[in-house]
Amino acid sequence: MNTKYAAIAVILIAILSVSLIYVYYVNQTGSQPEQGSIKIIDSQGYETTLPSVPQKIISLAPSVTPILYEIGVGDKIVGLTSYDDSPYDFSAWFEAGNMTCVGGFSTPNLETITSLQPDIIFSTNVNDESIPNMRELGLKVIVVGPKSINEILDTINLIGKATGAESKAAEVVNTLTAEISEVQEKIAEANIIDKVTLYYEVYYDESGIMTAGSGSWLNNVFETAGGINIFSDLTAEWPNTSSEVIVQRNPSVIILPSNMGTGVPFYGSVDEVKARPGWSTIDAIINDRLFVIEQDLLSEPGIRVAEQVQVVAACLYPQLFNSTP
Repeated sequence: MNTKYAAIAVILIAILSVSLIYVYYVNQTGSQPEQGSIKIIDSQGYETTLPSVPQKIISLAPSVTPILYEIGVGDKIVGLTSYDDSPYDFSAWFEAGNMTCVGGFSTPNLETITSLQPDIIFSTNVNDESIPNMRELGLKVIVVGPKSINEILDTINLIGKATGAESKAAEVVNTLTAEISEVQEKIAEANIIDKVTLYYEVYYDESGIMTAGSGSWLNNVFETAGGINIFSDLTAEWPNTSSEVIVQRNPSVIILPSNMGTGVPFYGSVDEVKARPGWSTIDAIINDRLFVIEQDLLSEPGIRVAEQVQVVAACLYPQLFNSTP
């Protein structure tokens, strides 16, 4: 009998040891060991089966690249677009030969991509014309295109699953969710009756003005931050509008990006915005509530989503968040 119990004890100790090693591995790497194929259904409903955890990744989506680094698989990236500038200065990497540039955001070089022999490619619908060609060559393409905060968080989990980093992706999502909830709770506790209306300018030139409609993820960010987008009634993602309509809708806050990567803001300067015909009657101008936010912050639906909510909320309710951008 003693021999039997001793054998059982040895088996239990062995099982416990293996379990502890597995838990340690997951915690250290943020990913699970390779365990056969991985099935992914992307934002377009396309199903892709990966034979194993990808070791060579290409990102054609600048919004995806920071996520890959955040969940601990950035070292597997072999190619990026010329538009990638976060979380590192990749242009310097390209020049030094430490990373391969696979073309522009909407103009990927298929020959370069193929030469890198990637196990997986992340893309957006900007490259819809190129995606079928890549798939015909046997390349595995995952398309992402979140239109809300929840979809952004789901996308992070999807990327984690596709790259074998589910555990780390879940940690990131939990952190972002907590940070967003903190903003929402503070606004709810303030019991604000009249929420602040806002206008966000995506682009402006003599031919017209582009803003964010209800079809955009930014609209959800604005709502989550406690604001009312004056163009939330427009279902398009990025609808065109006019100065006359903006004046008529009279936002309490105006938010502008710093320069959108062009070096010079498309709107010229804040003084030029204030001097637009009829804009002197807008409440945001009268009360000097026009804010310029860092160009990259509101440009991508990705890893900075909690920061987006925090910064917008600070613009709308400085009395609650102590500071504004």
